[in-house]
Amino acid sequence: MERAIEVIDGIARRTDMTLLFHSASGKDSIAMLDLMAPRFRRVVCVYMYITKGLEHINRYIKWAQTRYPNATFVQVPHYAVSSYIKYGFLGCKQNPKQRIVTLADITDLARRQYGIEWAFFGFKQTDSLNRRVMLGTYEQEAVCEKTKKCYPLSTYKNSDVLAYIERNGLIKPERYGTHQSARTAVNDIGYLLWLRENFPNDLDKVIATYPLTERILFEYDYKTETERDAKH
Repeated sequence: MERAIEVIDGIARRTDMTLLFHSASGKDSIAMLDLMAPRFRRVVCVYMYITKGLEHINRYIKWAQTRYPNATFVQVPHYAVSSYIKYGFLGCKQNPKQRIVTLADITDLARRQYGIEWAFFGFKQTDSLNRRVMLGTYEQEAVCEKTKKCYPLSTYKNSDVLAYIERNGLIKPERYGTHQSARTAVNDIGYLLWLRENFPNDLDKVIATYPLTERILFEYDYKTETERDAKH
């Protein structure tokens, strides 16, 4: 992680506090906070939730706050939630007048609220084609001076991040079904099944917020049972 440390140190020489957009249970965020906490006086971690108050997320936040006393977590609705509300996604309470919010909006709001200029993200070029294109346009593929945003993991692979976590004895990232990530997508059957098996109270909260997720589970169960019966 030498390159990531070099990038972080470059920003730490300019300021002693920063924002970190943290997914709580994701590998990139876990590694990022461990890299950043020793180098800043204060790290304000912004967790963007799809469903508020989930136990399996809060245990990661509690672990991080215990390990890094200079890290503060704030929880805000994910920018996707604004479009969910506007269009009534999966049966959530709809408000057609809801203004669509972007990640840039949330970043700017956090900057104003905490008086912090620089924002860090765990984006990597290997995450997607869009991120490869975006990050490839920035200085040294990691720093955007114009927007005061920093991406220290830009050139790393998932295997690099997981190796760092293992090497440093950090909390292991959550695996939702087949996803080794923080993909808490409420329309993802893998995530819903994982909640049902491991955190049923959290599943209840998801269903209460997005009622049609219950139908996704019902249809999955029906299909699974039908296919099982057909084999006998």
